[in-house]
Parts: sequence; C-alpha cells; structure tokens
Amino acid sequence: MAPSSKAEKKAAVDAAAWMFNVVTSVGIIIVNKALMATYGFSFATTLTGLHFATTTLMTTILRMLGYVQASHLPLPDLLKFVFFANFSIVGMNVSLMWNSVGFYQIAKLSMIPVSCLLEVVLDKIRYSRDTKLSICVVLLGVGVCTVTDVSVNTKGFVAAFIAVWSTSLQQYYVHLLQRKYSLSSFSLLGHTAPAQAASLLLLGPFLDYWLTDKRVDRYDYNTVSLIFIIMSCTIAVGTNLSQFICIGRFTAVSFQVLGHMKTILVLIMGFFFFGKEGLNLHVVFGMIIAVVGMIWYGNASSKPGGKERKSHSLPTNRTETR
Repeated sequence: MAPSSKAEKKAAVDAAAWMFNVVTSVGIIIVNKALMATYGFSFATTLTGLHFATTTLMTTILRMLGYVQASHLPLPDLLKFVFFANFSIVGMNVSLMWNSVGFYQIAKLSMIPVSCLLEVVLDKIRYSRDTKLSICVVLLGVGVCTVTDVSVNTKGFVAAFIAVWSTSLQQYYVHLLQRKYSLSSFSLLGHTAPAQAASLLLLGPFLDYWLTDKRVDRYDYNTVSLIFIIMSCTIAVGTNLSQFICIGRFTAVSFQVLGHMKTILVLIMGFFFFGKEGLNLHVVFGMIIAVVGMIWYGNASSKPGGKERKSHSLPTNRTETR
C-alpha cells in the first residue's frame, strides 16, 4: 500500500474512533442527566460500577465468541491502573460536590498541562512552540466557555488535585499498557473492567451515601428509571471502549485536547434544549477560540518536530502476550 493510502486510511480510522467517542460520551451525558435530574438516581459511583460490570459482561461474551484474543497483563500493572482509575472517579465526584462549577472546570482544564508534564517527564516527549501555543489557545477558549464563578476551599482543592492527577495518570497508563503489552482496546478493557466493577460496586453505595445522604437500596426503582439505567450501562460500554481506542491512537494529551470538543457540543445541545440561557455571546466567542486552537493543535502536532519522542523507546512484551 502506498504511503499516502496508509496515511488516508489512518486518518479515516482516527476520525471514526473520535466520532465514536464523541457520540457515546455526549449520549451518556444526556442519559445520565435525565436519570439523575429527572428520576433522582444520584448514585454516580454505583452507576459507574454498573457501567464496568456491563463492560465486563460484554468483553467476556466477545472473548467466548473468539473476537477478543487471550492476553496477559501483570497483576502489579493492573492494580496500579485500577488504583488511579478509581481515585479518578471518586475524586471527580467529590470535587464536583465540594467546589464551585467554575473551579471544577478549571481543575478539568488543568489535566492538559498535567498530561503534558507526564509525557515530557516519563516518555521524553518534546513539543514544538506551535504545539504549546495551540494548547494554550484551546485552554483559553474552553475557559471562556465554561468558567464562571470561581471559589475554592482547602478540602475542595485537595479533592480537585487528587482528581486531576489520578485522571491524568489513568489516561497515561491506558496508552502505556497498550504499547508495552501490545494490548488491543478490548483486551485491556477485559483485564481492567472486572477489577473496576468489583471495587466500585463495593465502594460505591457507601461513597454515594456519604455524598448524597441517600441509600441506593432504598431508591424507588420503576420501569422508566430501570430503562434509563440499562441505557446508561449500554452506552457506557461504547464510551469505555472508545476512550481506550482514542488514547491508544492519540495519546492522553491529544485525547484531552480533542475531548474539549465534547464540552462545546454539550453547550450547543444545551442551547437547543434550554434556549438562549444555555448560550450567549461570550460562550460563542470561547467556542470559536477553542475550535481554532484544536485545528491548530492537530496541524502543529502532526508536523515533523511538532510532537516527538527524544531518542527514547519503550520495550514491549509482544511475545509474552501471544
């Protein structure tokens, strides 16, 4: 196959993977908002545990049907990943509860520079000036869109700090483990989802009771709420898989940069659902800045020297996984 054909095929697969992530991520936000706001199911951690339980069921079925090959992930690496992933989920929930919306958004924005730092220190990645500037433009645009009132207290800052670093480390490890052990996205999910499901379903009811003062076993389950829970779990399989696919293809930093497109789409959808209150002039201005930054980032990072590893290669264990 000619080099241009390979590049075109990779671009098409990258675009499909990204659209898959956008559709499932925005879809699960809409379903979860309806489930929590309309039907009062406010047990976010327990719901995430159900998401991973459904993902575990799906990967198990696919493995039995032969669509997922057997692979190996050492227990220490698995435990390290699950540790960061669970702290990310818990940290985000607690940060949202203890912080203002403005500071919560600032904390989410800070994941990009933290992910950059991890790549620079651990992977010896070097960014060009244009790539760095484009990231700053994305941060500025999304900040204008989303950051409103900003207030912070000590415990809120600690929760946000834990959430940001654990999320960044979890996303970094997705990319690292896929390269190191030559794991497909489904294979990695098959290793991590059962451990996350078990730990979150054990921890979730207690954490949710602490956060909401409500018990998940006393929730008034009815047909409509159960349908929404099943929809949420079904979409979550795609969300989890698409996240692993995208980070594996784009790296954690690119995933974070492009991920803010979902923020913009959610704001636009809010405009259609809630009218002009969801969209005003400064939000539109921020969206334009952010989109320009994302296009610039895609251009700058794909150029020679835009984003490259400095004479550093990661040993893989391809022979061990076969």
